[in-house]
Amino acid sequence: MTHQFPPLTTEQKKELHEIALRIVSPGKGILAADESIGSMGKRLNQIGVENNEENRRLYRQVLFTADDRIDNCIGGVIFFHETLYQNSDDGIPFVKMIKDKGITIGIKVDKGVVPLPGTNGETTTQGLDGLSERCAQYKKDGADFAKWRCVMKISDTTPSNLCITENAKVLARYASICQQHGIVPIVEPEILPDGDHDLKRCQFVTERVLAAVYKAMFDHYVYLEGTLLKPNMVTPGHSCPTKYSAEEVAMATVTALRRTVPPAVTDQQSGIPREVLSLW
Repeated sequence: MTHQFPPLTTEQKKELHEIALRIVSPGKGILAADESIGSMGKRLNQIGVENNEENRRLYRQVLFTADDRIDNCIGGVIFFHETLYQNSDDGIPFVKMIKDKGITIGIKVDKGVVPLPGTNGETTTQGLDGLSERCAQYKKDGADFAKWRCVMKISDTTPSNLCITENAKVLARYASICQQHGIVPIVEPEILPDGDHDLKRCQFVTERVLAAVYKAMFDHYVYLEGTLLKPNMVTPGHSCPTKYSAEEVAMATVTALRRTVPPAVTDQQSGIPREVLSLW
């Protein structure tokens, strides 16, 4: 009989579970301030601001210095690498500023999508090389959770079995590495809304992808109580001629999650996944 190795200690599991619950405590959500340099460039260019480190710092400072009302709404803030080591105008590290509000610090650790050979234009996500060392350093520098995004698209030929399997394994390896260093992984297998597919097709693909992801997480001995899921909403493609109501979209989304997400990562009271509650 095989055994998990290396195992997480009882203390490690307790810490991971407490972090996960703290991030998505009732009434709170996550602020994503992890735009890459390229993404920030698109945002700043729209208002005629140069995309340099100082202007990116000032943009994040505006978010982080909002009044105390955000303390009751935000459970975690996802940082980009450079933001983790920046300070406010007063010289206060952004990490300290956020932690003093009782908000948990997260960090984006993937390095973007790359083409997946053998597929029809599909992708996987890079960044596993050196991830263990980066996680160890990020934990020392104040990060308690991480984010990793894999992207899949729906068409007549996609997502392929290869794409689903590869991205599920990548997410599982990332999650396992994070947990070894006391970092809660946000697992994000995103199904893009591009295309003309209907609601039923999106629900089928979402269920298939999530089932593969949790199978891979089981195979990699990921401690599910110490993880968070960032799912896509089950929606028709942007070009779908059929219009669906908000109630139909909500039911398709919740049904897909209930069919595939293990109870270990769900809200204890309602049975609806905590990540869905935080989005709604």
